[in-house]
Amino acid sequence: MLKPDIIAQIAEELAEADRTHGVVPRITARYPDATIEDSYAIQGVWRDKNLAAGRRLVGRKIGLTSKAMQQATGITEPDYGVMFDDTVYENGSTIAFDQFSNVRIEVELAFVLNAPLEGPHCSLFDVLRATEYVTPALEVLNSHIELEGRTIVDTISDNAAYGGMVLGGIPMRPDQIDLRWVSAMLYRNQTIEETGVAAGVLNHPATGVAWLANKFHQHGSRLEAGEIILAGSFTRPMWVQRGDTVHCDYGQMGTITCRFE
Repeated sequence: MLKPDIIAQIAEELAEADRTHGVVPRITARYPDATIEDSYAIQGVWRDKNLAAGRRLVGRKIGLTSKAMQQATGITEPDYGVMFDDTVYENGSTIAFDQFSNVRIEVELAFVLNAPLEGPHCSLFDVLRATEYVTPALEVLNSHIELEGRTIVDTISDNAAYGGMVLGGIPMRPDQIDLRWVSAMLYRNQTIEETGVAAGVLNHPATGVAWLANKFHQHGSRLEAGEIILAGSFTRPMWVQRGDTVHCDYGQMGTITCRFE
Protein backbone atom coordinates (compact mmCIF):
# COMPACT_ATOMS: atom_id res chain seq x y z
CA MET A 1 0.00 0.00 0.00
CA LEU A 2 1.00 3.62 -0.47
CA LYS A 3 2.55 5.40 2.50
CA PRO A 4 0.22 7.65 4.52
CA ASP A 5 2.05 10.81 3.43
CA ILE A 6 1.59 9.91 -0.25
CA ILE A 7 -2.12 9.19 0.34
CA ALA A 8 -2.52 12.57 2.06
CA GLN A 9 -0.61 14.33 -0.74
CA ILE A 10 -2.83 12.84 -3.46
CA ALA A 11 -5.98 13.68 -1.48
CA GLU A 12 -4.81 17.30 -1.28
CA GLU A 13 -4.06 17.35 -5.03
CA LEU A 14 -7.62 16.23 -5.72
CA ALA A 15 -9.03 18.78 -3.27
CA GLU A 16 -7.08 21.53 -5.05
CA ALA A 17 -8.31 20.29 -8.44
CA ASP A 18 -11.85 20.48 -7.06
CA ARG A 19 -11.29 24.06 -5.93
CA THR A 20 -9.69 25.15 -9.23
CA HIS A 21 -11.76 22.91 -11.54
CA GLY A 22 -8.56 21.41 -12.88
CA VAL A 23 -7.32 17.94 -13.75
CA VAL A 24 -4.31 16.10 -12.30
CA PRO A 25 -2.18 13.37 -13.91
CA ARG A 26 -3.29 9.78 -13.43
CA ILE A 27 -2.40 8.32 -10.04
CA THR A 28 -1.65 4.94 -11.61
CA ALA A 29 0.83 6.55 -14.01
CA ARG A 30 2.78 7.95 -11.07
CA TYR A 31 2.20 5.10 -8.61
CA PRO A 32 1.66 1.94 -10.71
CA ASP A 33 1.57 -0.27 -7.61
CA ALA A 34 -1.35 1.63 -6.04
CA THR A 35 -4.19 -0.69 -5.01
CA ILE A 36 -7.95 -0.37 -4.66
CA GLU A 37 -7.40 -0.17 -0.89
CA ASP A 38 -5.09 2.81 -1.50
CA SER A 39 -7.74 4.50 -3.63
CA TYR A 40 -10.43 4.20 -0.96
CA ALA A 41 -7.92 5.48 1.60
CA ILE A 42 -7.31 8.55 -0.60
CA GLN A 43 -11.06 9.08 -1.01
CA GLY A 44 -11.49 8.69 2.76
CA VAL A 45 -8.92 11.39 3.58
CA TRP A 46 -10.56 13.74 1.06
CA ARG A 47 -14.04 12.96 2.49
CA ASP A 48 -13.00 13.51 6.10
CA LYS A 49 -11.44 16.89 5.29
CA ASN A 50 -14.67 17.99 3.64
CA LEU A 51 -16.73 16.84 6.63
CA ALA A 52 -14.36 18.69 8.96
CA ALA A 53 -14.86 21.82 6.83
CA GLY A 54 -18.62 21.67 7.46
CA ARG A 55 -20.00 19.87 4.41
CA ARG A 56 -22.84 17.44 5.18
CA LEU A 57 -22.97 13.93 3.77
CA VAL A 58 -26.38 13.06 2.28
CA GLY A 59 -25.69 9.76 0.60
CA ARG A 60 -23.53 7.54 -1.58
CA LYS A 61 -23.14 6.91 -5.27
CA ILE A 62 -22.47 3.56 -6.85
CA GLY A 63 -20.72 3.51 -10.20
CA LEU A 64 -19.88 1.07 -12.97
CA THR A 65 -22.75 -1.30 -12.19
CA SER A 66 -23.95 -1.77 -15.79
CA LYS A 67 -22.31 -3.29 -18.88
CA ALA A 68 -22.93 0.01 -20.67
CA MET A 69 -20.80 1.91 -18.15
CA GLN A 70 -18.15 -0.81 -17.85
CA GLN A 71 -17.70 -0.87 -21.61
CA ALA A 72 -17.62 2.94 -21.77
CA THR A 73 -14.82 3.13 -19.17
CA GLY A 74 -12.97 -0.16 -19.60
CA ILE A 75 -13.47 -0.83 -15.87
CA THR A 76 -15.13 -4.10 -14.88
CA GLU A 77 -16.16 -3.79 -11.23
CA PRO A 78 -18.42 -1.36 -9.33
CA ASP A 79 -17.11 1.47 -7.18
CA TYR A 80 -18.60 4.01 -4.80
CA GLY A 81 -18.22 7.56 -3.54
CA VAL A 82 -19.87 10.07 -1.21
CA MET A 83 -22.39 12.83 -1.93
CA PHE A 84 -22.54 16.12 -0.03
CA ASP A 85 -25.59 18.33 0.45
CA ASP A 86 -24.23 21.16 -1.71
CA THR A 87 -24.04 18.87 -4.76
CA VAL A 88 -27.79 18.10 -4.94
CA TYR A 89 -29.93 20.08 -7.40
CA GLU A 90 -33.68 20.33 -7.85
CA ASN A 91 -35.50 19.50 -11.06
CA GLY A 92 -35.34 22.45 -13.46
CA SER A 93 -32.12 23.86 -12.01
CA THR A 94 -29.67 26.01 -13.92
CA ILE A 95 -26.24 24.66 -13.01
CA ALA A 96 -22.97 26.59 -13.28
CA PHE A 97 -20.86 24.80 -15.89
CA ASP A 98 -17.61 26.37 -14.62
CA GLN A 99 -17.80 24.66 -11.24
CA PHE A 100 -16.81 21.38 -12.92
CA SER A 101 -13.63 20.25 -14.66
CA ASN A 102 -15.75 18.45 -17.26
CA VAL A 103 -19.39 17.39 -17.42
CA ARG A 104 -21.03 14.12 -18.39
CA ILE A 105 -24.55 13.02 -17.48
CA GLU A 106 -25.74 9.56 -16.40
CA VAL A 107 -29.30 8.23 -16.02
CA GLU A 108 -30.01 6.57 -12.67
CA LEU A 109 -32.49 5.72 -9.95
CA ALA A 110 -31.97 7.00 -6.40
CA PHE A 111 -33.04 4.96 -3.36
CA VAL A 112 -34.00 6.91 -0.23
CA LEU A 113 -33.61 4.69 2.84
CA ASN A 114 -35.94 4.71 5.85
CA ALA A 115 -33.95 2.06 7.74
CA PRO A 116 -30.25 1.17 8.00
CA LEU A 117 -28.72 -1.46 5.72
CA GLU A 118 -25.72 -3.55 6.62
CA GLY A 119 -23.94 -6.70 5.46
CA PRO A 120 -22.48 -9.18 5.23
CA HIS A 121 -25.58 -10.82 3.73
CA CYS A 122 -27.68 -7.85 2.61
CA SER A 123 -30.01 -8.93 -0.20
CA LEU A 124 -32.18 -7.25 -2.81
CA PHE A 125 -35.19 -7.96 -0.57
CA ASP A 126 -33.52 -6.26 2.40
CA VAL A 127 -32.98 -3.19 0.21
CA LEU A 128 -36.61 -3.07 -0.91
CA ARG A 129 -37.81 -3.35 2.71
CA ALA A 130 -35.49 -0.55 3.82
CA THR A 131 -36.37 1.83 0.97
CA GLU A 132 -38.94 4.58 1.56
CA TYR A 133 -39.12 5.53 -2.09
CA VAL A 134 -37.21 5.42 -5.37
CA THR A 135 -36.93 8.51 -7.55
CA PRO A 136 -35.36 9.39 -10.91
CA ALA A 137 -31.97 11.07 -10.73
CA LEU A 138 -29.34 12.39 -13.11
CA GLU A 139 -25.74 12.14 -11.99
CA VAL A 140 -23.29 14.82 -13.07
CA LEU A 141 -19.91 13.18 -13.57
CA ASN A 142 -16.87 15.37 -12.93
CA SER A 143 -13.38 13.91 -13.26
CA HIS A 144 -10.40 15.59 -11.59
CA ILE A 145 -8.03 13.00 -13.08
CA GLU A 146 -7.09 12.84 -16.76
CA LEU A 147 -9.53 10.52 -18.50
CA GLU A 148 -7.22 8.72 -20.91
CA GLY A 149 -5.96 5.44 -19.45
CA ARG A 150 -7.82 5.69 -16.11
CA THR A 151 -8.19 2.56 -14.01
CA ILE A 152 -10.58 1.88 -11.17
CA VAL A 153 -7.85 3.03 -8.76
CA ASP A 154 -7.86 6.49 -10.34
CA THR A 155 -11.66 6.66 -10.43
CA ILE A 156 -12.21 5.61 -6.81
CA SER A 157 -9.56 8.03 -5.56
CA ASP A 158 -11.48 10.81 -7.34
CA ASN A 159 -14.67 10.06 -5.34
CA ALA A 160 -15.87 7.79 -8.16
CA ALA A 161 -15.96 10.85 -10.49
CA TYR A 162 -19.04 12.23 -8.72
CA GLY A 163 -19.84 15.87 -9.35
CA GLY A 164 -23.51 16.35 -8.54
CA MET A 165 -27.04 14.94 -8.68
CA VAL A 166 -30.31 16.32 -10.06
CA LEU A 167 -33.40 14.82 -8.40
CA GLY A 168 -36.79 14.93 -10.11
CA GLY A 169 -39.61 12.93 -11.58
CA ILE A 170 -42.20 11.11 -9.47
CA PRO A 171 -40.96 9.34 -6.31
CA MET A 172 -42.50 5.89 -5.93
CA ARG A 173 -42.45 3.18 -3.29
CA PRO A 174 -40.65 0.03 -4.43
CA ASP A 175 -43.92 -1.92 -4.44
CA GLN A 176 -45.60 0.58 -6.79
CA ILE A 177 -43.53 -0.24 -9.86
CA ASP A 178 -41.36 -2.99 -11.34
CA LEU A 179 -37.99 -1.28 -10.98
CA ARG A 180 -36.34 -3.60 -13.48
CA TRP A 181 -38.52 -2.19 -16.27
CA VAL A 182 -38.06 1.52 -15.55
CA SER A 183 -36.86 2.96 -18.85
CA ALA A 184 -35.48 6.37 -19.76
CA MET A 185 -34.80 8.53 -22.80
CA LEU A 186 -32.02 11.10 -22.40
CA TYR A 187 -32.04 14.26 -24.53
CA ARG A 188 -29.49 17.00 -25.08
CA ASN A 189 -30.93 20.15 -26.68
CA GLN A 190 -34.08 18.32 -27.81
CA THR A 191 -32.06 15.54 -29.51
CA ILE A 192 -32.27 12.04 -28.06
CA GLU A 193 -28.79 10.75 -27.21
CA GLU A 194 -29.19 7.71 -24.93
CA THR A 195 -31.84 5.20 -23.88
CA GLY A 196 -31.78 2.46 -21.28
CA VAL A 197 -33.65 0.15 -18.93
CA ALA A 198 -32.90 -0.06 -15.20
CA ALA A 199 -32.42 -3.85 -15.32
CA GLY A 200 -29.09 -3.01 -16.98
CA VAL A 201 -27.85 -2.31 -13.44
CA LEU A 202 -26.97 -5.80 -12.20
CA ASN A 203 -30.38 -7.14 -13.39
CA HIS A 204 -32.15 -5.01 -10.75
CA PRO A 205 -31.07 -1.55 -9.49
CA ALA A 206 -31.60 -2.60 -5.85
CA THR A 207 -28.85 -5.21 -6.30
CA GLY A 208 -26.32 -2.38 -6.48
CA VAL A 209 -27.50 -1.01 -3.15
CA ALA A 210 -27.17 -4.47 -1.60
CA TRP A 211 -23.65 -4.73 -3.05
CA LEU A 212 -22.76 -1.43 -1.39
CA ALA A 213 -24.13 -2.47 2.01
CA ASN A 214 -22.09 -5.67 1.85
CA LYS A 215 -19.00 -3.73 0.75
CA PHE A 216 -19.43 -1.33 3.66
CA HIS A 217 -19.54 -4.27 6.07
CA GLN A 218 -15.97 -5.10 5.05
CA HIS A 219 -14.98 -1.68 6.38
CA GLY A 220 -17.03 -1.97 9.57
CA SER A 221 -19.72 0.45 8.42
CA ARG A 222 -23.31 0.50 7.17
CA LEU A 223 -25.78 2.61 5.19
CA GLU A 224 -27.93 4.79 7.43
CA ALA A 225 -31.63 5.71 7.39
CA GLY A 226 -32.21 8.91 5.43
CA GLU A 227 -29.31 8.39 3.04
CA ILE A 228 -29.81 8.74 -0.72
CA ILE A 229 -28.15 5.97 -2.69
CA LEU A 230 -27.53 6.46 -6.41
CA ALA A 231 -27.76 2.91 -7.75
CA GLY A 232 -25.70 3.30 -10.94
CA SER A 233 -26.29 4.38 -14.51
CA PHE A 234 -28.17 2.35 -17.08
CA THR A 235 -26.99 4.48 -20.00
CA ARG A 236 -23.58 5.49 -21.26
CA PRO A 237 -22.36 8.89 -20.04
CA MET A 238 -23.41 11.82 -22.23
CA TRP A 239 -21.02 14.74 -22.67
CA VAL A 240 -22.45 18.20 -21.94
CA GLN A 241 -21.17 21.65 -22.92
CA ARG A 242 -21.96 25.13 -21.63
CA GLY A 243 -25.43 26.22 -22.75
CA ASP A 244 -26.79 22.69 -23.13
CA THR A 245 -30.23 21.74 -21.86
CA VAL A 246 -30.60 18.18 -20.57
CA HIS A 247 -33.97 16.43 -20.41
CA CYS A 248 -34.68 12.85 -19.34
CA ASP A 249 -38.05 11.13 -19.69
CA TYR A 250 -38.62 8.20 -17.31
CA GLY A 251 -42.13 7.38 -18.56
CA GLN A 252 -44.52 6.84 -15.66
CA MET A 253 -41.82 8.03 -13.24
CA GLY A 254 -41.83 11.51 -14.78
CA THR A 255 -39.09 13.76 -16.16
CA ILE A 256 -35.97 15.65 -15.12
CA THR A 257 -34.66 18.80 -16.78
CA CYS A 258 -31.62 20.97 -16.11
CA ARG A 259 -29.46 23.47 -17.98
CA PHE A 260 -25.74 24.20 -17.79
CA GLU A 261 -24.71 27.87 -18.04
